[in-house]
This record gives sequence, structure tokens and C-alpha cells, in this order.
Amino acid sequence: MKKNIFWCISSCIMILCGCQDDPGIPAVKNFQLERYMGKWYEIARLPNRFECGMRNVSTVYTLQKNGMVKVFNHGIKGDRCINISGYAKPAGNIGSGDLKVSFFRPFYGMYRIIKLAPDYSYSIVVGGSRDYLWILGRKPELFPAEKQNIIEFLHRHRFPVDELIWSWQSPVRMP
Repeated sequence: MKKNIFWCISSCIMILCGCQDDPGIPAVKNFQLERYMGKWYEIARLPNRFECGMRNVSTVYTLQKNGMVKVFNHGIKGDRCINISGYAKPAGNIGSGDLKVSFFRPFYGMYRIIKLAPDYSYSIVVGGSRDYLWILGRKPELFPAEKQNIIEFLHRHRFPVDELIWSWQSPVRMP
């Protein structure tokens, strides 16, 4: 119960703090929602309250029949598994990487994909402002060239690369 309350409060903070839209951060174009579905590992993130001390963070996106996307976030903090489910929906023009996500309906926050590998192997996601940023990958680690490409992209767009927290993805052994 405590872990669900933690994620709900954290999600509300994200939504309320990240709801302003920064038009200087354009979403990717030619985005195909169906290709984005599946499991993503958190590679790095900017510091935020709701993921402090977490490792093995991952997300699974599942397209629903009604066009909504089910979002399942998972992470480990200490020796506890922490999960939260929510929903996302397209928020921009067709083919835009703009989505809105909610873990506490009816409130939605921006989920903007600002960089996406052509093969959908990694993405950079921001909230509605520069305060929230995640680097996601289909595998727990990026190739060095991909990581360098992402860092250069973030430098060009004036993100605080030095503040990134590189996520720890370790093998999980469950009893």
C-alpha cells in the first residue's frame, strides 16, 4: 500500500511540475505509436523526487483497443519492488511524438519524445519542461556510439548533461 501511495504522490508532483509546455523542445516527427510499444529500460534521468534511490527502472507500454496506451512502471528501491500503472494517449498531430500520460486520472502530464533512434532502440523523453528528462533503451545498456550521440544531442539543446543520473540495471533475483 505504501509503495502505491508513494508512486501516486510522485506522479502528481511530476504532472503538476511538468505540465507547462516548452515549445522550444520539439517532438519527433513520423512517430509510429505501435513501434514504441513494449519494454523500455531507463538508461539515465535527470534527478527527480519520485525516483530517488531507485534502480532497475523499466516501463512497459501496451496499446489498448481504444487507442490508449497502458503504462506499467517498475523499479526497485532498497529491497522493495515498486510498481505503478497509468495510461497515455496521443497529444499532438498524427505522427508526432507528443503524448499525455496519467497515473492519477483525470490529470495528465506531457510526455514528449524529442529524440528517437530510427530502429526505436533508444529514445529521449521530456516532460512539459526541461526539468524532467529520461533516456530509455530497449536493452539495459546503450552502445558507446549511441550514448555519445545522445550526449551531443543533449549538449546542443542545452540540457544539464552533468546532472544526469545513469541508471543501474542489475540482474534481479526474485525468491
